[in-house]
Amino acid sequence: MKKIIAVIVFALTFTITGNAQDKMNSKATTVSLEQTKGEFTQKTLTLTEGNYIFEIANNNVGHQVGFVLVPKGADASKPENHIQTAYVTKAVENNTTESSQVTSLAKGEYVYFCPLNPTPQYTLIVN
Repeated sequence: MKKIIAVIVFALTFTITGNAQDKMNSKATTVSLEQTKGEFTQKTLTLTEGNYIFEIANNNVGHQVGFVLVPKGADASKPENHIQTAYVTKAVENNTTESSQVTSLAKGEYVYFCPLNPTPQYTLIVN
């Protein structure tokens, strides 16, 4: 009987967690960004305060790419300053697309860049 109760509790936990994640994703806006060799094609972004999923496309770069988002003014070379939910869930292979987790952005300025396909730092403004 204890095993049955444990299985039911375990299943309910995943169902509740899954539903919460689905609700959060449904309230998130997807921002699609494309990388080519040495740059993002979108040089600046202006968004409103809210929840976002960053979708990163590797357009024939020839190797893996990634995505880093940092509050403007923070030392971007230090991973502890990165907004970790904005990382793509795995490195983006050549000619594929990957997405980040849901990332909540407050009003302010941020910079984004790719550490694997060295790009300049670009500006993201949240109003």
